[in-house]
Amino acid sequence: MTRPPMDPTEAFTELGRIKLGEVGLDDVLQRVAELAERVLPVPVQVSVTLVRGGIGYTAAFTGDVARDLDERQYAQGRGPCLDAAASGDVMSVPDLAADDRWPDWAERAEKAGVGSSVSIGLPVQEAVVGALNVYAPTPHAFDDDSVSVLETFAAYAAVALANAQLYDSTATLARQMQEAMANRAVIEQAKGIIMAERRCTPAEAFAVLAKVSQDSNCKLREVAQALVDRAAGKSRA
Repeated sequence: MTRPPMDPTEAFTELGRIKLGEVGLDDVLQRVAELAERVLPVPVQVSVTLVRGGIGYTAAFTGDVARDLDERQYAQGRGPCLDAAASGDVMSVPDLAADDRWPDWAERAEKAGVGSSVSIGLPVQEAVVGALNVYAPTPHAFDDDSVSVLETFAAYAAVALANAQLYDSTATLARQMQEAMANRAVIEQAKGIIMAERRCTPAEAFAVLAKVSQDSNCKLREVAQALVDRAAGKSRA
């Protein structure tokens, strides 16, 4: 028995209950795909394409046909989901039998039982772009209302993507700051050792470290760490 379509308002409410900071990006995108599949009045399969560094992959999907047709595009380097991801636009294929933009892919999709598709680009992020892709067995399955509803799902997926990007950027920045502080600490330790041994100023001690770093072709932190380790070894002895 075919399940009646879910009311879009109910689906959006359910999306709103997801706490983006507590759920992984892939899990959020999978939920977006599942709910998008349920709100349409025709049977469909849904997927979410992400493109990082020019390489596309399917982050979420509700059926093997959707995933396989996505992967066909990645292998060929072209297709509606990749074009939608690159441009941020809506790429509609109302009738695959009559569309000549991606003939090889369209032929493969027809053989898989797909009559029409629509891919909606996600707003561009710093390092990742993507698209929400929907495949239907019949031609002309997506009217303006359906596309409008799907655009709302795509917007939510974009928010989740932006949130994940922000988290990654923040985590990276925190890690870099931690490394910088650790580097500074060991360099200051090494300077203190040199100052004690040579009775010199902080600037002179740093100049000694810099010269050893240049002469040995080693990073300043590595030189400083070696000096600190050597001093620690002497103190233990």
